[in-house]
Amino acid sequence: MKPDTIVALASGAGRAGVAVIRLSGPAAGATLHALTARDLPKPRAATREAFCDPHTGASLDDGLALWFPGPASFTGEDVAELHIHGGPAVIAAIIDACLSQPGVRVAEPGEYTRRAFENGKLDLAEAEGLADLVDAETEGQRRQALRQRRGALSAVYEGWRSRLIEAAALIEAEIDFPDEDLPGALAQRAGPILQALAADMGQHLDDAHRGERIRDGYRIAIIGPPNAGKSSLLNALAQREAAIVSEIPGTTRDVVEVRLVLAGYPVWIADTAGLREAADAIEAEGVRRALERAEEADLRVGVVEAGGDVPGAVSAMLGAADILVRSKLDLHGPAHAGETPAVHVSATTGEGLRDLEALLAERVAHALGREEAPVLTRARHRRLVQDAQLAIVGAQAAIANGPEYAAEDVRRAATAIGRLTGRIDVEDLLDEIFSSFCIGK
Repeated sequence: MKPDTIVALASGAGRAGVAVIRLSGPAAGATLHALTARDLPKPRAATREAFCDPHTGASLDDGLALWFPGPASFTGEDVAELHIHGGPAVIAAIIDACLSQPGVRVAEPGEYTRRAFENGKLDLAEAEGLADLVDAETEGQRRQALRQRRGALSAVYEGWRSRLIEAAALIEAEIDFPDEDLPGALAQRAGPILQALAADMGQHLDDAHRGERIRDGYRIAIIGPPNAGKSSLLNALAQREAAIVSEIPGTTRDVVEVRLVLAGYPVWIADTAGLREAADAIEAEGVRRALERAEEADLRVGVVEAGGDVPGAVSAMLGAADILVRSKLDLHGPAHAGETPAVHVSATTGEGLRDLEALLAERVAHALGREEAPVLTRARHRRLVQDAQLAIVGAQAAIANGPEYAAEDVRRAATAIGRLTGRIDVEDLLDEIFSSFCIGK
């Protein structure tokens, strides 16, 4: 059976100067002909058209039409795009006219990209890269998503898969053709291949979750004693009143987060409760959450007043890569000789804030900005690579007991790698992956 033809708004919803409506499927060409009453335009060339109601002939809009006959299209099917004026009434009228044609229905979320996957135009990793590209809000996210959309991760996974197939062939040959005149100990020859693969996967996993942090955000926790100026510093960095500032100690009870962009990457900065002996159960919970957030953070910023001692609770939380900030510079004056190295700031006058922002950006760029081999970007990828590595390690140990024991482990590893790109057993993954797409993509 031929698939339905789907239609949806492919550009952003809401009032705009231009909107793009996309049709994909066997009736795309007939629908475009019905709306224009003209022959189909030249493939992949924008043609000005007057769009009319197919049943009444009433004028709907003037715009551009593009025709992409399959398989040379995004989905691999016949695709038509209508570039029209972006008013809601115009969009609704054009979509209604398309839906009046036989076999045309509204697209489901992610259905265009799913059809592209099913027609071999891109694999699952590339589809996820496309979703990340659509959602990218920072330069770092855009660069990472574009590399994945262009197949950088897929090339790594396919390389692993090819080497696994090579190892599997050696093992299976010894099992299936024991009486043939084949070189001895074929399964043993698979050992070095598996060893190198396990090492490569281990290196891929040992990335400090850099790809996921680029997608989800680098996390910074501001910690310190009560009334040290943590909330004022957060507000100054955010350039808005995100946290309540008060002279009363213990004002901040819960974690207050703001999202910034530093060095082209998303960053979440959290203000936390002051570290001290809690006066009540609510404050105790705030301190617990502060300590928990500090433990989970990629970077900790300890805030103490200029000229004062660094409390032990703060010192214990700060590592060599973390930052100490001396606050309230306008009240206490500049740093004195012999003080612990720190960034001195005043949230009131703004003095020192540029230096702190530059240092934070430098730390974020160092952690996330290295242009290395493609990194894992999703928990799904990390889980499958871990499964594959575990199976390969098991296969290495099993070879000594005979090829039959190793073969199943190699098959499990190949299946896990295949699920990364969609080459093996992916039906149960498709709804989860493509449901995150917006309508029209």
